[in-house]
Amino acid sequence: MLDFAQFEWLSFDCYGTLIDWESGLLGYLRPLLQQKGCAIGDAEVLSLYSEFEPREQAGEYRSYREVLASVVRDFARELRFEVTKAEAAGLADSVRDWDPFADTVAALHRLHSRYKLAILSNVDGDLFAYSARKLQVPFDCVATAQQVRSYKPSLNNFEVLLQRLGIPRTRLLHVAESLYHDVGPARSLGIATVWVNRRQGKASAATKLTDARPDMEVADVGKLAELAAC
Repeated sequence: MLDFAQFEWLSFDCYGTLIDWESGLLGYLRPLLQQKGCAIGDAEVLSLYSEFEPREQAGEYRSYREVLASVVRDFARELRFEVTKAEAAGLADSVRDWDPFADTVAALHRLHSRYKLAILSNVDGDLFAYSARKLQVPFDCVATAQQVRSYKPSLNNFEVLLQRLGIPRTRLLHVAESLYHDVGPARSLGIATVWVNRRQGKASAATKLTDARPDMEVADVGKLAELAAC
C-alpha cells in the first residue's frame, strides 16, 4: 500500500486515464471505416491503432496532429481505401469532442484539495486545451509532448516534468492507464505509479504489452481519490 502522505504532486496521463480516448477514437474511426466499406470490429481497430501510433511517434518529433493524420493514412493503406486530407486531419479535430470518464471531474476536485496536480500527455497544447475545459480543474503544471519534443515512453518526458516541478522524485506519484507509455518509464526512474486499469481484466487491444508493475492498481480515478483521502 502506498503512503500517500509522502507525495506533494500527482501527475496524470490524460487520454485513457482522465478522458475516454477509446470511445473518442472509435467515435471517429468507426463511421469513417464503415463509409469506406471496411467491416472490422472495434477490437481490430484498436489493435491496428496500437501498431500504427507508436510507429508514427518514433524518430524525429512531429506534432500529434501530424501523428494522428498519419495513423489515419496507415489505416487507409492497411485496409486499402483512399483517404482525403480532411479525413486524415479529422481524427485530431475530433479530440475536442472527447469526454472525461464519469468519475474523473469529481475525483480531480477531491485530489486537488490535497495535492498539486500535473498533466503529462502525448498531445499538442491546443488539443489539450479543449480537454482542460472539460476536466474543470486548474492544473498546476502541464507538460505536453509538443513542449518537450518527444513522446512517452521516452524518459525525456518524465525528466522534464521532474525538472519543472523542482521536487525529489519520491514526492511525485504518476497516475496512468498505460503500462507501456507511463508506468514502465516512470518506474524505471524511481517514480511511484498508480495503474488505472479501466478495462478490469479485459485484454487491452489499444496498448502494447509490457512487464511493468505499478505500485498500486485501481479501477478508476474515483477509487484513487477515495484511497488518497484516507
